[in-house]
Amino acid sequence: MFKSVFIAIDMDEPTSWSKALPTAVAMAKSSDAPLTLGTIIPDWEAVRDAQWSPAAYRKMQEQARIRLDKLADQCGYALHNIAVGSGSVGGGIVDLAEQAGADLIVLASHRPGLKDYLIGAHALHVVRHARCSVFVVRE
Repeated sequence: MFKSVFIAIDMDEPTSWSKALPTAVAMAKSSDAPLTLGTIIPDWEAVRDAQWSPAAYRKMQEQARIRLDKLADQCGYALHNIAVGSGSVGGGIVDLAEQAGADLIVLASHRPGLKDYLIGAHALHVVRHARCSVFVVRE
């Protein structure tokens, strides 16, 4: 059914993977497809924490990869890849999924609040701009 599944994960927000990761694993297993776990380092966070230092930014990327790898090991699905991107969250998710060759993106979403109607949620951006199917998992 799917050739490649991508799951977007916010490493600082467990609700982004608590229900979405088991869902993505089940969908990948049912299709015998590789699963890519991906996260985005937002530009504002990179500037704040790495302060324009390439070495500090590489360290941020490596720490994100290590955290994703640990999460991947916990999910118990051997056929997985890790991807770390940067930029805007919504656009970064779409870009990473395209780079992974995903034909399904799985991501978590929260109940929309007023700020989501004024600013726009990351999930909404992904749904609107992804060239593949998107499965949004609610908590």
